[in-house]
Formats: sequence, structure tokens, C-alpha cells
Amino acid sequence: MVWSGQPQQGLLLRPSDIFMIPFSIMWGGFAIFWEFSATSGGAPSFFMLWGIPFVLVGLYMIFGRFFFDSMQRKKTYYALTNERVIIISGVFNQSTKTLDLKKIPEINISTKGNGRGTITFGASSPMAWAYSGSGFSNMGRYNIAPSFEMIDDAQKVYQHVKRLQREDL
Repeated sequence: MVWSGQPQQGLLLRPSDIFMIPFSIMWGGFAIFWEFSATSGGAPSFFMLWGIPFVLVGLYMIFGRFFFDSMQRKKTYYALTNERVIIISGVFNQSTKTLDLKKIPEINISTKGNGRGTITFGASSPMAWAYSGSGFSNMGRYNIAPSFEMIDDAQKVYQHVKRLQREDL
């Protein structure tokens, strides 16, 4: 094993939140307004029941997705060996993804001033950032490449990856 680590821990904001926060407040606000109006206005039971799933989704989008993202990152582990990239993740069902270092066609890195960053193994859709950390499945529409997300000393790990790819050529 050359390196192992985990993503940044705790509650945090992501770039997609610039759109998700206003949308979630509008969705949740309307759903809560609907449910309040239906229950206080004496609407038929169907209208009260109809609003419950929308309220639950709204509450998840407003609050729950931050906690789910934090739980998911807490249960995510990364490893780099001399031959493979290993990503273990999953909140309810753990899955392991391994990639052969020599067969990864594209590796990208993005870093911040504090040295923390993300190394992406393969090509992602330009819209993949919108789903990152949202807790919503991308439903196959936008390819999100495997990555070491929000790791400390990303540049150092990236240099290890590039060195290991060059070895034994």
C-alpha cells in the first residue's frame, strides 16, 4: 500500500449547493404550505396524504442530504497500491471499486489553497458536479467517474499515482 485516506469529514457545502439550496427551500416551502393548507382548510384526506411525500422529500433536500453526505464520507475509504486504486464506500451496503492503475486513461486533479483536493480517475460528464454529494442517484444520465474526493495532500497523492503509472512501462 502506497497511500490510504478518507474524504474530508463533517458537514460541508459543495458547489452544487448554490443551486440546491434555493431549489430545496422553494420545493420544501411549497410542500409545507400545501400540507398546512390541506390540513387546516379541511381538504379531503387524499390531498393531505398527497402532500406528505413532497414534504418528506423537501425536508431531505433542505436538511437531510447534508447529514447523508457526511455519513457517506465517514464510511468511505481510499487506498492506492502499486497496482490499483481502491475505493470502499456505502452507507447501508458497502461496495468496493478497484481500478487497474495502468488502464486508467485519464486522471485529473483539482485542488484548493489548503492542499485539499479531488483526484478523478476517468472522464466525468460536465454536469456530474451537479450530483456530487447530493444524495440523489445520477440515474445513469451523467457519468460520475470514480475519485478520491476531498483528500488532504491531493497533489502528493496525484504524484504517487502518476509515478506508479510510469513504472514498468
